[in-house]
Amino acid sequence: MPSTVVHVAFAGLLGVALLGDEFDTRAILFVMGGSALLDLDTLIGVVVPGTHRAALHNVWIVLVPAALLLWDGTLREESVVRERWGTYGHCVAWTTLTALLFAHVLFDAFFNGVNLFWPVHDRFYDLSGSLLITDQRGLVQTFVELDPGDVAESTARGTTENTHYRTGFDPTRDEPATGVERIFPVAATGERFVLTVAGLTAVLVRIVEDHRSA
Repeated sequence: MPSTVVHVAFAGLLGVALLGDEFDTRAILFVMGGSALLDLDTLIGVVVPGTHRAALHNVWIVLVPAALLLWDGTLREESVVRERWGTYGHCVAWTTLTALLFAHVLFDAFFNGVNLFWPVHDRFYDLSGSLLITDQRGLVQTFVELDPGDVAESTARGTTENTHYRTGFDPTRDEPATGVERIFPVAATGERFVLTVAGLTAVLVRIVEDHRSA
């Protein structure tokens, strides 16, 4: 599974692209830090088995604050966010939520799955797959099964009662961890290593530029 380092680097890459003129060190660290916080459910899962990739890896983590932010910015006569932090705060908030969605929740959903609707609906969904164009079958995607039948069941995997994602903090479930290797991945594939280096490099360059122009 993508490590916290990969998530943070991906979030940084999105932050560099989306913050625009509002970019500064505080803003990008906020965006990247928010992505890192979602992996705290690794520790929650130690106390409450099954909640890793569920407690903080669901759509509500993004949709609820996004709805509140949208309400604050469009329906209220005076926006609390804009009154206190101006356009800067509004931009940072939306960029952070975008990074949470794409660099973390969906990133993991398309890599071994997450419990997308927990706790409203307890079911892990694995959207791992590929998108291909072939000379015989045309456009082919294997993320979601589109054959007749229950599409939801084709991607459903398990619940918090019977699903465990191995981590260095919690390598086994309901079994002694004595003698079990604890692995803390940084970049488990070459692609993720390149993504990590690219993201962190882009952030570093923008921070240096920001300080030079200050």
